[in-house]
Order: sequence, then structure tokens, then C-alpha cells
Amino acid sequence: MGGTHMTPPREAASAATLRDLPVVLGGGRGALFRLAVRTSVLTILTLGLYRFWMKTRLRRWYWSSVRPGGLPLEYTGEPLEKLLGFLIAVVVLAFYIGLVNLVLVFVSLSFFQGMGAAYAVSFAGLLPILFFARYRARRYVVGRTRWRGIRLSMEPAAWGYAWRALAHWAVTILSLGILWPRMTFRLEKYRTDRTRYGALRMTQGGHWRALYPAARHVIIGVLIAASGALGLAGLIPAPVAALAPDPDLRAFYAGLLLAAGAVWFAVGVVHYRVHSFRILTGGKLLEGGAGLVSSARTGRVLAIYVFGHLAAALALMVLLLPVSALVLLLPLDAMALLAEDVARGSGEGAQALDLLAGLPLWLSAAVGVATYFAFFVVWGALRQVFVTLPLIRHYAQTLVVVSPLPLMRARQTARDVFADAEGFADALDLGAAI
Repeated sequence: MGGTHMTPPREAASAATLRDLPVVLGGGRGALFRLAVRTSVLTILTLGLYRFWMKTRLRRWYWSSVRPGGLPLEYTGEPLEKLLGFLIAVVVLAFYIGLVNLVLVFVSLSFFQGMGAAYAVSFAGLLPILFFARYRARRYVVGRTRWRGIRLSMEPAAWGYAWRALAHWAVTILSLGILWPRMTFRLEKYRTDRTRYGALRMTQGGHWRALYPAARHVIIGVLIAASGALGLAGLIPAPVAALAPDPDLRAFYAGLLLAAGAVWFAVGVVHYRVHSFRILTGGKLLEGGAGLVSSARTGRVLAIYVFGHLAAALALMVLLLPVSALVLLLPLDAMALLAEDVARGSGEGAQALDLLAGLPLWLSAAVGVATYFAFFVVWGALRQVFVTLPLIRHYAQTLVVVSPLPLMRARQTARDVFADAEGFADALDLGAAI
């Protein structure tokens, strides 16, 4: 137009992204709240069928809000493939669980004269499916994510992940949790080393021993809680008993230690998740040298969890106040009559009860059902607004893509297609999260 040369968007983006790329988050709370409420209501009206569309729409909203270098992510998953994957998973799981449980019940009754062994083996037999489902769900979400038009992907290695997860959990339990960081690192490395951006392979660097400093508060919490538990059990050394000779006082102090240890442990778990995320994120490298740096903070994450839920609870009370008032006002006349009878001592409360019983059944039922579902719909939407969104914003805005030039040279790969999508995770209630 008039000889003016326009730089193609892809070239402009490449020129702008030769330096490190900060990640920004767009989108407002109001739009998210309206979307969450609308999709939740549709899910209820369709008896749960719309939840596959609800999850897809929410993911698209979140993905488009996360913008590395100002360019948004894209989520390309389709609700129909989620629904079909769920149906396939339900059929497979029903056959597997039904057949396995039938055999286990027969063997348990024949050899052990009871059902305890069958229940234990049945649960153990389900564990590989749980880990299999988790890997498949992550592979599906990664494979339906694009940035700059280039899709990510993961290798089909779910069974390998399942057996490794079983082995790592067994070792961690046998070590009384001492090798927990080892499990965290090895499983994340297995997933990361099978992830690609276009044709570029990602690798997880570092060493699992680097995660031990992140677990220090978990260890402290366990030691404090264990000392409290020993005190409650009376298994305390003589010097400690001399400091508090009264048994009731010792039990009180031991209870305080147990409670303090439990709180410290819970905070320690959050600290471990945040700091292990930072360490593992810093160790991820893309073929060619691109990487990530995270500066997520435990204090901020804890504040979001605590104050976000408090804000959601207060907002829920305010939003549902009209419904609560309606429920209280419906029998107001009857309550007034009943109070008047009690004040006179006449005992003629039958008139009030008759008035209550005279309310239309459909009206009482409708108000009760509406209040019940409104609570869950509004609470879910408020958690999205006050907890999920701030958490994603914090993790996104504390993330930087370093040395991003290899990302500009990535070549597109074929779309990853697999029939069950994240159906196994949905069927086992592992894939409900965004």
C-alpha cells in the first residue's frame, strides 16, 4: 500500500525474541467468572455431559492468556475427542476391573477365607492404571498445545512411566520418604526427556540431590510431629518428663507439638513443590540451548491458597445471600405464628405447622435444589477467579524463556493422534484439573 513494506508477523516476532522472553498473563477475573458460571450451569443442565466442553473452553481461555514474549499459547483440544476417550476408557476399565476383581474374589475366598487379600491386590492392580492415565493425560494436554503455530508433543511411553512410578514409589516408601526427591526428579526427567517443541527435543538436566534443600521444611515438620506423637504415647525421655511432671500438661504440650508439626509439614509440602518446580524448570533445556528460568515464591503461593479461599468464601456468602434470604422468608409467617403460640403458652403450634406444610412441594424442592447447585457452581467459579487464576498468573509472570533463538527455528511435526485422549484420567477422576 503506497510502497510501504510490511514486516511479516513471524519475522517481526523472530526479531523481537532474540533476547530473553518474559511471560505475561492477560485476561480478567470478570470474563473468567462469567465463563466458569455459564459452563458449570450447562454442565448441570446436561447431567454432566457438557463438562468436556467446559474443560475445553476453560483451557482455551487460560492458554490464550499465557503469552511468552507477548505471543499467546493455543489449546487445540476438542471436546468430542475427550468424550469419546472417556467412553472408551470406561468400557476398558469396567472390563478390566470386573474381570480382575472376579478372579481375585474367587482366589481370596478359596485360599484366604476372606476378602481382605482381594481388596489389597485389587488396589495394587489399579495403581499401574493410575500412573498410566496420568502420563496419557499429560501427553494429551501437551500434544494439544501450540506456540507460534508450532505444536508440542510427547512420546507414547505411558506404560514405561507407570512401571517406573510404581518402582520409585516402592523405594520411597521403603526409605521412609528419604528418597522422595529422587522419585520427583527421575519421574520428571522421564516425562521431560520425551517432550518436544516441534522437532526439537527437550531434556531435563541437573541431579536429584539438588532437591534436598527444597524438602528441608517437610523433614522439620515430620520431626516436630513425630516428637508430639511420641509425647502423646508416653514415649518421651526422662529429662523431658521432668520439665512437665503433670501428665495432662505433658499431653497438652505434646498435642501442640503434633499440631505445629502438621502445619509445618503442610507448609513444607507447598515449599517443596514451589522450589522443586524452580529447580526442575531451570534444568530444562531445549535442543539448541533454549531454556527456562522460574522465580516462583513459596510465600506468594501460600498467600494465594489462604487468602484466595477466604476471598472466595466471603464472595460466596455475598452472592448467595439473596437465595438464603428467600429460603428463610418462605416460612416466615409460619415461624411468626409458632413464636406467638409459644409466647402465649397455648401450645397451639399446629396452625403454624399447617402453614409450613401448605407450601407447594414443588416450590420447596425447587428452592432446595437451586440452592444446592448454586453453591457448587458459584464456589467453583470463585475458586477459578481467586485461586487458580492467581496461581497461574504467579507461575507465568515469574517465568522467563532464555536464549529463545532455537525456538524460532523449530520445524512443525505431525499432530499426535490417539483414540482415548485423556479418557482414562477422566474416568479415574485424575483429569478434572485445568
